[in-house]
Amino acid sequence: MLTAAGAMVPLAGRLTLAQEAALPESAKAIGATVVAQGPAPDPLRLAVLSFQGSSFWEATDKGIAAATEYLAPLNTTVDYIQLGTALTAEVVVAGLDGALTKQYDGIALVPIFDGTVAKIDEARREDVPVIAFIADSAERSQRNVGMGMLAYDAGKKAGEFIAKQTGGQGKIAVITGYLGATQHDDRMNGALDLLKKEHPQITIVGPFECKDDDATAYSQATDAMTSNPDLSIIYVTAGGSEAAAKAIRDAGQTGKVGVVGYDNLPEKQQYKDGGEILALIDQAPARQSFDALVMLHNMLAFDATYPGDVAIDSPIAFGKLAKA
Repeated sequence: MLTAAGAMVPLAGRLTLAQEAALPESAKAIGATVVAQGPAPDPLRLAVLSFQGSSFWEATDKGIAAATEYLAPLNTTVDYIQLGTALTAEVVVAGLDGALTKQYDGIALVPIFDGTVAKIDEARREDVPVIAFIADSAERSQRNVGMGMLAYDAGKKAGEFIAKQTGGQGKIAVITGYLGATQHDDRMNGALDLLKKEHPQITIVGPFECKDDDATAYSQATDAMTSNPDLSIIYVTAGGSEAAAKAIRDAGQTGKVGVVGYDNLPEKQQYKDGGEILALIDQAPARQSFDALVMLHNMLAFDATYPGDVAIDSPIAFGKLAKA
């Protein structure tokens, strides 16, 4: 293990630090960046709270599973508290309250809503370190670290791409996840503010709230195309980009209408190759959940410190029909 001075000290009966801390292939495959500094001197119990119900959250699960396996021989246990499919502040608060009752040493979670701030601050008053990942609240809580994409800037990037694809004119529809969810609102407004200011000839239809439900997003995309024969882009700010792409394919509108969305996941590759998805802005959900848990391990075991805000790169993955 490492001493406070950073010297290597043998740990009897265990593997060497280099062997224990090396990132496994499962972590490398998801782009993990945070390496455990060694085994915790005392057993640690971490809780991670996340949602289910879409390929995005399945990707988040992969990071949680990889971190759980990675930290187990390092004297740290990870318990996954699944919050279900309804994204609300009340669900997050209930999960966090349960985690505090069980007295975990550290907690990683996806806050999303401002209504989670008071409960996170309560955790911090109890000296429980908290890392927010993927989607933080707009109101700043006392969490130790907030990790995620710069959502408004990512939205601007999407807006710039849309303007290029449309030549600065035409009609687009907007499907968002949850109105009032900071991450979703910022991605939506980043694009729309830019388009309204710099490309006023683009007409905007919506936004429509799909609540990250694929069936709803499919229906909304279908209705938008039917009601607007001159539609050229469907901008999906959260869950539902696969469903919107399928709606385009099923309506025979491939090459006429395209999706601009988020999260470059394997399940979406067929629609990038087919031309229904023009671009996806990625936020590496698996990397975020993995790194958050390993950060907590290092903070608790070795007093490691990290920036209060950790920005995740948001590269664009282009589909076959994207204009260069």
